[in-house]
Amino acid sequence: MPSGVGDAVGVEYVSRAPRPPLDGLIDDLYYLAGAPPYGRLTLPPAPSALLVLNLGDRLRIRAGTDTRAAEYVDGCVVTVPTRAWEFGYPPRTCTVGVHFKPWGPAAFLPVPASELRDRPLAVEQVWGRAAVAELRDRLATAPGPNEMLTLLEQELMRRLCETAGLGLVRHASNVIAATGGTAAIRDLTATAGVSSTHLAQRFKELVGLTPKRLARTHRFFSAAFPIDPAGSIDWSDLAGDAGYFDQAHLSHEFRAFTGRTPTQYVEGRRQFLREHPGHALDGWPVPAD
Repeated sequence: MPSGVGDAVGVEYVSRAPRPPLDGLIDDLYYLAGAPPYGRLTLPPAPSALLVLNLGDRLRIRAGTDTRAAEYVDGCVVTVPTRAWEFGYPPRTCTVGVHFKPWGPAAFLPVPASELRDRPLAVEQVWGRAAVAELRDRLATAPGPNEMLTLLEQELMRRLCETAGLGLVRHASNVIAATGGTAAIRDLTATAGVSSTHLAQRFKELVGLTPKRLARTHRFFSAAFPIDPAGSIDWSDLAGDAGYFDQAHLSHEFRAFTGRTPTQYVEGRRQFLREHPGHALDGWPVPAD
């Protein structure tokens, strides 16, 4: 989602980048409140992680290949996913959260990120039930969204921990992102002066994925996210620009990441655009139904 302030169809969305050193871990802090566009949204994997603090009715999330959605009262942490996940909103939503860089949650997690792969963790399991309840109370009584984001930023600053290997993973991840996921992993290890095994292990601990898997997610994201659902799409050109072998390769990745064909995914985006033009959540998720 873009940084800034949005108000569409009864939804208020406010976001801002954090100050250093959190800016090395986090893309933005956000506040979202109002009536959701749909009860359930499917979110294709993106090269980012998420922390949600819930101030409204319980959320429902179905992650990865889970057949049932789990309920989250206080909120949850989602590390970089490998496949589409489903987010169920209550009729009136109110959340405050964090869009992390892929390695960002590692500085706040009590367990390796690999243990959370496609398994959202209740936020009380990260910070403790009493601490989360106290934070939610303070957020709920704050005068407005900006004050809520300040409180969340202060909490993150207080809980920030030194994390071994973070510099290595951050540098390699930035190279992967800069190349749209086409960077050769062997070049990353050579530049960093470490073995491929060591780099993969650090990525699993701090991101939850291997460098190769993160690169694959970046490549899919770089192809799918910029799609303009209102315009015509040359799938062959899109595949070539993103570094895929051919259109069939891109189609395979769409099925693997979203469970839909490329045209089915775009139709979902078009439905969202048609039914909720200008909505703060438009641009990546699609209606689950």
